[in-house]
Amino acid sequence: MASGDIKVSVLDCGAMTADLTWLLLKPGRSIRPRQQRDEPTEWATVPTHCVLVETPDGTILWDTSCPRDWEERWGPTGLQDFFPYEKVSEDEYLDSRLKQLGIGVNQIDYVVLSHLHFDHCGNADLFKDSSAKLICSEKEKEFAFGFDGLFTGAHLKTDYEDLNWDTVSGDTEFLPGVTLLETPGHTPGTMSMQVDLPDTGTMIFTSDAVYMGESYGPPTTPAAIVNDMGQFYASVEKIRGIAERTDATVVFGHDAEQIKQLKLASQGAYYT
Repeated sequence: MASGDIKVSVLDCGAMTADLTWLLLKPGRSIRPRQQRDEPTEWATVPTHCVLVETPDGTILWDTSCPRDWEERWGPTGLQDFFPYEKVSEDEYLDSRLKQLGIGVNQIDYVVLSHLHFDHCGNADLFKDSSAKLICSEKEKEFAFGFDGLFTGAHLKTDYEDLNWDTVSGDTEFLPGVTLLETPGHTPGTMSMQVDLPDTGTMIFTSDAVYMGESYGPPTTPAAIVNDMGQFYASVEKIRGIAERTDATVVFGHDAEQIKQLKLASQGAYYT
């Protein structure tokens, strides 16, 4: 990698499965747990990925996927029955993916969490004793630490309460070429990440601001897990506007078809 270049590696971390209604809120569907998956409803693959962004000014890991101990950790919430992380091999867990790239936890300067849901910050504790700074949005931290009890919705304090968090607010040029976009709605502090690669082109990683291509539309289709529907729609249109201005590749949070078409870390990387 030449001086001044940015390298973007997409880490495929296997997949959960779930009733598709969680991702696409359309009439005529009811949400079912895995015990009822064979009943007439569409049970879908929900891929999960992380992104490693290597720049001359620091290395960022965007999101941390699901934990190895998902069934036990999610037990108090019941989420293990609605989002079982069952389509994952030993090679696809985040720690394995990093080892495959020859990246140790102390080689990562920043772990940036799009939001603090169980399937995005499930491995944040890998960096508890590392030199990496953990980053989320100020609004996300305020919400995630502000409720009573162990969990609410898909926020599970076990994932993040014992870690030290730095925060950002609004749209933030985090490092040269890397901008964190405020895209709330899914949660109060959901962020997306824009990476400007002059040669490859701009990429926008939406996380759960946009679950999948069908969510993006138009017309935009919301998901069942949305904190604020008005903010959700506004964030989708914000991403669409930036994408149109920059001719960006928009990478959705959990699109089972799109993930197959991306250049994954095992196949190479996207460069400036």
